[in-house]
Amino acid sequence: MKDPAIRNNRMHCTFALVSAIIVSVCVCIGVTMNLVTLYDENFDHMGIRTFCMFTVNSNILMGLTMLLSIPYTVDGLRKSNYHLPNWIVVVMFTGVTASTLTFLISLFVLAPVKGFVLIFTGSRFFLHGLCPVLAIVSFCFFITSHRITRKETLYALIPVFIYAAVYLIMVVVIGEERGGWNDFYGFATRIPVIIPILLIMPLTYGIAVLLRVLHNHTCLLHRKKNAELYRAVYGSVDARETAAQMARSHKRAVVTADIVIPARLIRHILENSENPADFGECCKRYLDAFLE
Repeated sequence: MKDPAIRNNRMHCTFALVSAIIVSVCVCIGVTMNLVTLYDENFDHMGIRTFCMFTVNSNILMGLTMLLSIPYTVDGLRKSNYHLPNWIVVVMFTGVTASTLTFLISLFVLAPVKGFVLIFTGSRFFLHGLCPVLAIVSFCFFITSHRITRKETLYALIPVFIYAAVYLIMVVVIGEERGGWNDFYGFATRIPVIIPILLIMPLTYGIAVLLRVLHNHTCLLHRKKNAELYRAVYGSVDARETAAQMARSHKRAVVTADIVIPARLIRHILENSENPADFGECCKRYLDAFLE
C-alpha cells in the first residue's frame, strides 16, 4: 500500500506550487504591460510611474509572497515533507488582502464610473481582476498550512495604512506643484478626505476577516481529512513501524544525500494512533530504517 502521508502531502504541495506559479506569472505579465506602456489616454501613471499606484504595489506584494512559497513547495515535492513557515503564510495574507481591496474597489467603484471594459482590459485585466481572484482562490483553498489568528488579521492593515499615509503626504502635504503626486484616485479633491480615511481601513479589516475565515475553514477541513486518514490507516498499528515504513518509502522516492525526518507527519500519526509511542523513539526508528 502506498504511504498515504506521502501521497496526501505531495498532492497538497503540488496544488500549492502550481497555484503560486500561476499567480506570480500573471502579476509579472500585468506589471510588465504597464511598464512598457509609456502612454495611455485613460491613465496617467504608466511606465515607471506605475509604481505610484496602489493597484500595482498591492499586486507586486501579493506576487512576491507567492514567490516566497515556491522554494518550500519544490523542496516539499523533493523530500515529501511540505510545510510553509508560518511567517510566509502571514505575509502572503497581507498581500492577498491588499490585492482583494484592489479588486473590490475596481469592481464596485471604478468600473461603474469608468466602464467595465476600460477597468478590466489590457494590463488591468490582470491587475484589477485575474491576479486578485487567483490569489484569493490559491490562499483560501490551496495554501492552508497555517491558521491565521485574530492578532495576525491586524497585520493585513499595515500595507494599506503605509500606502494611504504616503498618498496623503504626496498629494496633500507636498502637492503636485512641489513635486508630489496629482490626486489620481480623487480621495483628496473629489470627495472630502475624511471619507476615505474613515472607510478604507474598516473595509480592509472586513476583507481580512473574511479571508481569514475562508482560509482557516479550509485549513481545518484539511486537518480533519488528514486525521481521519491517519486514524483509518495507522490508528491500530505500531507508530514506530509506521515511521520505519515511511522512511523506506521516502528512501525510494527521494534522490538526495540529505536525511530529513518528517517530524510534523510523525507527530500527526502519533496524535491519531491508538497505540501510544514515544516521539523520539519513532524518529530514531525512522532514521534507522532510512539507513538500512
